[in-house]
Amino acid sequence: MTREKPKNLWLSRWGFILAATGSAVGLGNIWKFPYITGEYGGGAFVLMYLACILAIGIPVMMTEIAIGRRGRGSPIDAIGRVVRENQGNPLWKAVGGMAMLAGFMILCFYVVVAGWAFAYTWKMLDGSLAATSVEALGGVFEAHNANPWQLGGWSVLVALLTLWIVAKGVQQGIENAVRWMMPGLALMLIVLVGYAFTSGSFHAGFDFLFHFDASKITGEALLAALGHAFFTLSLASGAILTYGSYIPDGQSIARTTFLVAICDTCVALLAGLAIFPIIFANGMSPGAGPGLIFMSLPLAFQQMPLGTAFGVLFFAMVSIAALTSAISMIEATVAYLNEKHGISRLKSAALAGAVLLVISLLAMLSFNLLAGWTPLGKNVFDWLDYLTSRWMMPLGGICMAILAGYVLNREIMRDELDLPPLGYALWLFMVRYVSPVLIMVVFLHALGWLLFDPVAQWYWIAGAIGLLTVAGEVLRPRVVPVLAGR
Repeated sequence: MTREKPKNLWLSRWGFILAATGSAVGLGNIWKFPYITGEYGGGAFVLMYLACILAIGIPVMMTEIAIGRRGRGSPIDAIGRVVRENQGNPLWKAVGGMAMLAGFMILCFYVVVAGWAFAYTWKMLDGSLAATSVEALGGVFEAHNANPWQLGGWSVLVALLTLWIVAKGVQQGIENAVRWMMPGLALMLIVLVGYAFTSGSFHAGFDFLFHFDASKITGEALLAALGHAFFTLSLASGAILTYGSYIPDGQSIARTTFLVAICDTCVALLAGLAIFPIIFANGMSPGAGPGLIFMSLPLAFQQMPLGTAFGVLFFAMVSIAALTSAISMIEATVAYLNEKHGISRLKSAALAGAVLLVISLLAMLSFNLLAGWTPLGKNVFDWLDYLTSRWMMPLGGICMAILAGYVLNREIMRDELDLPPLGYALWLFMVRYVSPVLIMVVFLHALGWLLFDPVAQWYWIAGAIGLLTVAGEVLRPRVVPVLAGR
């Protein structure tokens, strides 16, 4: 079968690395990672998180990039072409459709959250955050969300900026944008870490982040690390697979994946080094939850020399991180409309944007005018989060692992990954037997169906991996044709 010729390509290897890192480095790194690290004890959590990145993040990310480059298209088209090359069942395209839909649905509520960062950049400038306690700043946050014009205005701004960049194309839009946004984000983060170094509590922050305490390794901490390792790299949302379709042939997928994972992890750790010393210097709790960013830190900035300037710098950095992630979430949908249906990039972005604005406004109104409308016990914002993070993404990750590990001929993935024999064997073992089990643990935990402690009763996970390994090797000749639909 003749391989699909690429319609778009990154101008350079670093174009993909910056774009994929921008997709991964969102609010999850700068907002969520510091507070869950604080909640689960610092250094022990960091170690678990790094292990989970190696066990889940890197194998699945390599898989998505390889399938994207092999199929050269949106998630639906890329998977469809790779399966067709394999003479498999075209219904596997549904995995790509679910990933693409998940990314779009995430963006529908993500623009609201990203709007908070944009709004707080302005609030730091105009003095709206001049409160004297965390509770008072909590009131500011609630008042912001209760005002549909304020909350909606910032959400629409994020959506329009995202659509404008994506409409300009892969090279002129996305690559040009991340080429200055990602170095800018890194520079702002380094400046903030530099200030934290002079705050007098840098040692306490560093010790908290990297001191290893085995007693902190608990089942709940491991589950948090597993979940964050899976979600932080934008897996099973269509973003990485679509970005992978723009990588030129000949570039090493393994090296590129490791670079993205390293950059993503470094940003998360630097964010911790920037935030924790400031928190400790002002006598605040590092485990303050989501309010760490929008309540505790603004108060800390007020008590610092040049606090307003550093506060603006911090929230501008968070805004850039949010925007680079938002771009990746809609690119799969725009690419599908553009490539599959022949609609121009501009019209594709406008069409996707019209649907995005309607749904995101409903998500925004969940905080105010529609706060009382909770079909089946959840508002629109919560439903979008629940369906994507608890169902669609974990199931998509498992299906992607099954597709690459069992359905596709070995030659396809071996040719695309271009790994040495030992490296390929390790990737295949992880994607067949380890990653699916660990993603299933994330899935069951998110739904509240996990009936054991993964640390105290680790043998359940080890047993599941062992059983899957034996069953996979023994039954694969019979099961693979069924899965492939041949």
